Amino acid sequence: MGRSCVYKLKAMTALGGTKPRVDVFAGVKISENPDRALVSVSARQGHETVCRERARAFLGVDLPAPARAASSEGFGVLWIGPDAWMVEADHTRHELLASEIKTAVADAGSVVEQTDGWCRFEVEGSKVCDLFERLCNVDVQAMLGDAVVRTSIHHVGCYLWCREAGAAFTVMGPRSSAASLHHALIESAGVVSLD
Repeated sequence: MGRSCVYKLKAMTALGGTKPRVDVFAGVKISENPDRALVSVSARQGHETVCRERARAFLGVDLPAPARAASSEGFGVLWIGPDAWMVEADHTRHELLASEIKTAVADAGSVVEQTDGWCRFEVEGSKVCDLFERLCNVDVQAMLGDAVVRTSIHHVGCYLWCREAGAAFTVMGPRSSAASLHHALIESAGVVSLD
């Protein structure tokens, strides 16, 4: 007879911890944020309008235009490509977000679970623009709230989402590059904190 095994698994953040990492510098705070469910939604050819309407009915917000993001009660949506968006929500309340959105858009859109494929850092403070000016080729000073750009940070393709102009940003990058991305953020934060 085979032996039964009991596994005691623990969730880990993208940086390998059991709790999100927070780094504080003079003028910059960097917080790992593993508590967001992520799902990509792409409208199927010929069903773009229906997909948008059904998604809006479920999310409570219009799907944003290129280089923009939008938020509603409980959801955030960012444009990631033509007729394609990333949807975020609190993971505890929407652990099955992909299933929820697929039910809402049905055959009008393709929905893919993205939660474990991405890492996410919240970066805020009075020197946040100085930090990003050292890390990427984006005019962060000109970004308004809910602006989104795809950029490279430390050779890692990321989304940079302006939450509050000049003060708060979200960085989303591949989970497999979380340590490299985090290293770039804290190294630059250390430098700008001395200015």
